[in-house]
Amino acid sequence: MGLLFHDHLHDEFGTWPLAYIPYGGADFGEIAAVARQVGEGDDADFYRAWVEAGDRLVTEAETCAAAGHDDSARELFLRASAYYATAYHPLYGSPVDPRLIAAFDKQVAAFDAGLAIGNTPVKAARIPFEGTTLPGYLIPAPGHENSVRPLIVFTNGYDATITDMFFASAVAALRRGYHCLLFDGPGQGEMLYKQNMPMRPDWETVVRAVIDHVIASPIVDPERIVLSGWSLGGYLAPRAASGEHRLAAVVADPGQWSVAAGTRALGAAFGLSPEVLDDPLSMSAQDADSIMAAVQSDPSLRWKITARGFWVNGASDIRELFAEMNEYTLDEVGERISCPVVVTAAESDALAHGAGTFVDRLGDTVTLIPFTDAEGAGGHCEMGNRTLLNRRVLDRLDELLARTP
Repeated sequence: MGLLFHDHLHDEFGTWPLAYIPYGGADFGEIAAVARQVGEGDDADFYRAWVEAGDRLVTEAETCAAAGHDDSARELFLRASAYYATAYHPLYGSPVDPRLIAAFDKQVAAFDAGLAIGNTPVKAARIPFEGTTLPGYLIPAPGHENSVRPLIVFTNGYDATITDMFFASAVAALRRGYHCLLFDGPGQGEMLYKQNMPMRPDWETVVRAVIDHVIASPIVDPERIVLSGWSLGGYLAPRAASGEHRLAAVVADPGQWSVAAGTRALGAAFGLSPEVLDDPLSMSAQDADSIMAAVQSDPSLRWKITARGFWVNGASDIRELFAEMNEYTLDEVGERISCPVVVTAAESDALAHGAGTFVDRLGDTVTLIPFTDAEGAGGHCEMGNRTLLNRRVLDRLDELLARTP
């Protein structure tokens, strides 16, 4: 039994929205009610309970909108989007489960409906990128809709979506007076689910297209554009800053100089030699089968590696996955970062263990912000106390950008 859900993976996915409560993205009673409905059920029950919760909120939102209660309708549509986004995490994997697409379509529709309500409706944009387009939303700070302001571009990691970034980060930044740009890149959200575009390590290529698009907006201060990444975005954002030099600052939450180092450590724990770790495609069939047997026997590893890892990275087996992850390092490019870097390091977040490398390699251009278990912020991405994360990071950005009223 986890915190609220019986199944530990369900609990990991289902309690993630607790962090969104201060920002209107969830309510504890609603999450607890979903957990009770799921009970000891399976992934289908988890999916069904969350989708039904989202459907209820959308129905109520439509009733509020018809009665002219715009504030309530906006709140309900946006929260429904978060519930739909939670529903399909257990369904990750290729080929794509049609239930995942159905919930994702509802998620986007609810998110769009919520953002469309208000004095300055926000519409989804399409960002040109390598023969296709990325979905994006430029959301102006309330009360500053027509003012030139600093912009924070938020970038996701392995399995979160635009809706998650909105509640985890953007709402706090909007309240602080920052305009916000949210987008799906390769391997994320729509680009993975519907365009089958896998993740890529050269995130500077992705962010360059995003900056090219947003810099034309009359409300964006081109001298004060920040890129902030969470989870795997803690690698992707600084990687982008190594090649995209129009950024005034970059945030890595948590700071990850080398994702490859973590993958190599995992491979070493499975008994792989340094030579195979250097060239995973040379892995023997016996070693590959042994690793996969261990992965398949552990529900968490099975989801992270087989369902998520293979799908997001476009890998067909463990050799290809390890080879792909070897490319996710700043070792050859990190010193090219020319802007200030804000790095977070949560005490019990395994992905944050190498955060100090940023200070070692980049010196006093780095601000390292630690978070502890005692503060309730020691877990991955400080999700137990996201308000503390946002407060400290935004305070530092205020200082770096020397914002004027």
